[in-house]
Amino acid sequence: MRTTRQHHYRNGVDTSRRKAAAVIEAAVVLPMMLILVLGTIEMGSALRASTIMQSSVREAGRLANMNWGDVVESGDTPNAKIERDIRNYVTASGLPGSALAVDIVHAEGQSAGLPFDIADEDNALQLMKIEISMPYSAISLFPSNYMSGSNVRAFLILRAGLGGGSLSS
Repeated sequence: MRTTRQHHYRNGVDTSRRKAAAVIEAAVVLPMMLILVLGTIEMGSALRASTIMQSSVREAGRLANMNWGDVVESGDTPNAKIERDIRNYVTASGLPGSALAVDIVHAEGQSAGLPFDIADEDNALQLMKIEISMPYSAISLFPSNYMSGSNVRAFLILRAGLGGGSLSS
């Protein structure tokens, strides 16, 4: 028994071939569109994390330059308070604050890169750098090796002690 394939024609065009062409076009275009959409979402996530981190560093700079003698409890240090506040700010914003690396260092001169003690009166009016970084893998929405080993960073350089406090009071 012989079967014949029926062809449907509309305006002189074989509609079954037209449907096959549409399926092939979709198979080519959809993966590219999916990659673009997912990449946009991933980069938006990284930008959001960067903005949150920069805001937390800015708030830390405000604390470093205020009269922190009233804010820092007995037995605590301004450096430890700033680090805790940064982690809390980032965590409250939906990022893993425990994954942060926080550094408060000298920003210039021979001491550049060395730890900066905000409570040390010898550091008054010296430039300090508050820098935080988080592995990209901690904020990535999708498992990917493309950005593995990369960090999202935020930093602020400011002059210490403009409104500083004293731990001796």
